[in-house]
Amino acid sequence: MSTSELAPIAPPNLPTWAADLITQYQSSATNQFILYGNVYDRMVLPLGSKGELGSLNDFLLRVLMPRFDVILSYDLGNGIRIEKGGEFFTQWPAFKENPELPNAPRPAIETLTHYFRYVANLARLKGTKTPVGCLLKTAHLIAPALPGALNYDLNALALLMRDWSIDSLLTEHDLATFLITENLNDLHPLLVNNPRVAHIKVPLPAADDLQCAFELMAPAYKTALSDYTTNLAQPAQQLTGATLSAVENMLKTTEHRRQKLKADDLVSLKKQLVEKDCNGLIEFIESKKSLDDLHGQDKVKTWLRQDIALWRQNDLQAMPMGYLLCGPVGTGKTYMVECLAGEAGVPIVKLKNFRDKWVGSTEGNLEKIFRLLQALGRCYVFVDEADQALGRRDTGGNDSGVSGRIYSMLAEEMSNTDNRGKVVWILASSRPDLIEVDLKRPGRIDVKIPLFPTTTPAEGFHLIRALCRRRGLEINEAQGTELEAFIPNLLTPGAAEAIAIKAYRLVRVESLDAAAALKECLSDYQNPVPPEVLGVQIELAVHEASDLDFVPSALRGGLT
Repeated sequence: MSTSELAPIAPPNLPTWAADLITQYQSSATNQFILYGNVYDRMVLPLGSKGELGSLNDFLLRVLMPRFDVILSYDLGNGIRIEKGGEFFTQWPAFKENPELPNAPRPAIETLTHYFRYVANLARLKGTKTPVGCLLKTAHLIAPALPGALNYDLNALALLMRDWSIDSLLTEHDLATFLITENLNDLHPLLVNNPRVAHIKVPLPAADDLQCAFELMAPAYKTALSDYTTNLAQPAQQLTGATLSAVENMLKTTEHRRQKLKADDLVSLKKQLVEKDCNGLIEFIESKKSLDDLHGQDKVKTWLRQDIALWRQNDLQAMPMGYLLCGPVGTGKTYMVECLAGEAGVPIVKLKNFRDKWVGSTEGNLEKIFRLLQALGRCYVFVDEADQALGRRDTGGNDSGVSGRIYSMLAEEMSNTDNRGKVVWILASSRPDLIEVDLKRPGRIDVKIPLFPTTTPAEGFHLIRALCRRRGLEINEAQGTELEAFIPNLLTPGAAEAIAIKAYRLVRVESLDAAAALKECLSDYQNPVPPEVLGVQIELAVHEASDLDFVPSALRGGLT
């Protein structure tokens, strides 16, 4: 294999993924590469003194393979295309006999294989090599992953493509093949699991990449970027996590409207861009709350504030990999996440329904989410109803193994120590016993925080009083003493919120004073959660707590 055909650009001018690719090719480690990740985005090409914007296809053709004599590409829509070196390719006897190149996958792959072997055999006979490169765009549509399917034609096609990296005739020739797909899980396992192939992940643009792109785009978007002419690092930093294509489209729209990109708009713009790029797989939760808005839970708030202080000091060794919030329904688990994120000043990424009915799509969706999390920098990842969302190690084959694969992927990502201090996982569940033990072990979930209903009438009154005050209903302490006799035990914030809303309605509709309205609400109150269910969920939360200080003394011995 040649050591000179892939352009040896100095590492400072080349992305890490491209430098790794060159190293593996030039060291003869492999000649086949699966490029996955952010492969359909725009990127900065290290050409000229300032660089240029282009696609991954441009990067491969103009930056990595300018010395290749022949470069071919194939996709389902365009068939086989000669990207470079038509004068060489057209000398192939098979092409002279039949210049019509096939479009269908199996004949196209066979044609490419035939040509690769032709040039390799010719080189052996004549001693002169013709370096050949081949790009398979959207390779997952050519050789898709169909687990469990005995599709002999598809398997034969995948084997032909794998042979390009194994057949000694081809590996000893100057041949480089690139299989381009967004998600590894979408590609045929014979290709993904080939030990002779290199997996090259193309990441989302980092802040430095976006700044470089802004510098290239600034002359075309003078109005949109007029507030940042001397400080393009600011919007680049703020928009990290968005694709360059999305940022460029946003600038085009802003410039067309003769508007300026404002600093106050960057957060909402980033939210819109990232959510659109992820096709609804995630949601950014905006929060202006802080832990001061959380009623009670003093021990928990102290712990969380200590973690936030360590985070801000960049003392990451003591930072947890994740939190588990557990407790009965209505105890405010989601509300605590919003307060925590607002206090820390970092985004919350909430995983939405990433499961899909198509084979392999669920795993591909998770791949996309993980790439985004790694690009965002510091963030919280919130998984609500974690007992349902995270999958199971073994489901007995009821879902074709999807839950097991989800479990495996999440377990690996949650235990990645490179993410400590960058990505903090927050799982919330009223049934933590249904979450796989391995997913909530230390190293994945280090801190387990139980949330409980009130345990005394006084606690219940102060909770309802605080929620009433938010609606303009004032109830003094003297009235509270009278009302305490009506306060139910084990009152959750969710139930207390419903009582406060009902009291407000009575004040507005029947013109009662606040205390009288609240008394009427409490007199016929029924707990929305059956007592036996509430008791079980409280016991589970007590047993899950990572620190007994989080558990009220009244609950440490269990419910009576």
